[in-house]
Amino acid sequence: MRAQPKASHFVDGEYVEDAAGAVIESIYPASGEVIAKLHAATSGIVERAVASAKRAQGEWAAMSPTARGRVLKRAAEIMRERNRELSELETLDTGKPIQETIVADPTSGADSLEFFGGIAATALNGSHIPLGGDWAYTKRVPLGVCVGIGAWNYPQQICCWKAAPALAAGNAMVFKPSENTPLGTLKIAEILIEAGLPKGVFNVIQGDRDTGPMLVNHPDVAKISLTGSVPTGRKVAGAAAGQMKHVTMELGGKSPLIVFDDADIDSAIGGAMLGNFYSTGQVCSNGTRVFVQKRIKEVFLSRLKARTEKIVVGDPLREETQIGPLVSRAQHEKVLAYIEKGKAEGARLITGGGIPNDFSGEGFYVQPTVFADVTDEMTIAREEIFGPVMCVLDFDDEADVVARANATEFGLSGGVFTADLTRAHRVVDQMQAGTLWINTYNLCPVEIPFGGSKQSGFGRENSAAALEHYTELKTVYVAMGPVQSPY
Repeated sequence: MRAQPKASHFVDGEYVEDAAGAVIESIYPASGEVIAKLHAATSGIVERAVASAKRAQGEWAAMSPTARGRVLKRAAEIMRERNRELSELETLDTGKPIQETIVADPTSGADSLEFFGGIAATALNGSHIPLGGDWAYTKRVPLGVCVGIGAWNYPQQICCWKAAPALAAGNAMVFKPSENTPLGTLKIAEILIEAGLPKGVFNVIQGDRDTGPMLVNHPDVAKISLTGSVPTGRKVAGAAAGQMKHVTMELGGKSPLIVFDDADIDSAIGGAMLGNFYSTGQVCSNGTRVFVQKRIKEVFLSRLKARTEKIVVGDPLREETQIGPLVSRAQHEKVLAYIEKGKAEGARLITGGGIPNDFSGEGFYVQPTVFADVTDEMTIAREEIFGPVMCVLDFDDEADVVARANATEFGLSGGVFTADLTRAHRVVDQMQAGTLWINTYNLCPVEIPFGGSKQSGFGRENSAAALEHYTELKTVYVAMGPVQSPY
């Protein structure tokens, strides 16, 4: 099995290579097989990419928003035409099942390109401010060269979530995917050029933890948008703040999902499973602390156990597979260590808890795992696991559960299941998170803003709100008469 790209980087409209860069091995998570070898960007590649973006950005910004939008919408069409090919590549890159990637990965990326392509002509307008005889106006202008730094759970989606608003607003972008998933974003760069994007406006360079700082600290970079962990976000935001650069931080979470005793139990279980097992649990917004009101706890757990044990774990390229492997050996070891910590600290193992018998010798597989009787102080209830591990906690009343739900440094997401919509709105109004759901979980259409609060980050992706984070406001005062001066 091979997925070797033409070269490691895509700069100024073409593939480029620099073999002096450290080797990055692309591993197929289902087998541990090396399917491609790439090189991390050297300082020369970084300079070339940023210079290309800086040169091309002016030409791109000078085009009308309608013309820019036309390019993005054409790229969305091409992505949809090649959905199967891109989805298979995403599965090879991440290990996620093809039944998932074919509906959730390139398609959501295409949705983003289409949405921002569609609103480019109308969402970047300024305002007229009457001042008596004089007047003023405002306009939204692009920032310049933006850097996107992606995570490995949704590489193609994250690439488009960052590129689409940045490009619609007239910026150029240098995008660095995770070293664990280097393949898909190169194809998106190809597609953008095919759709008519001027060369240099969107560039992809590979790299590791040494590459990011070269981009973040580059004097020609105006903005950094990162999807990653809280520790990484703190470093990047700190470095950017020291240089007064714009940032968007989409970081981790330990989100609460609250199930009241009047909820539709089967829907709540479905929401909890989607919020813990989709993408093998590797979703930053996952509701990994499932608070269930005591009266329905055992019924909830019984039905949850039965449904969890029917999940099809297997080869992600097979259509029937519902859960594939974790993305890497390091993540596999990390998740297994958290499961052992949960057992050691006294959580009750309902199901799962190890490696599936059929996959003990290959790939990075972990059983979908459910712990009950989890308490707030347990490690698995406090730290982000990023794997298919659900923690079920008990609660008595509304005030108690809201306080406990908020007792975390994170504030990315949260959810509530209840038949009482007055209570639902009251509870989400008190929850300290940026993105919340009522009677569903983890739906993120491009039309709505997505982002966190507290240590989960700041700024928003998706919706028209994202354009505010890729532009700045310019104000112009227009005098209509002679200057009145006392001097």
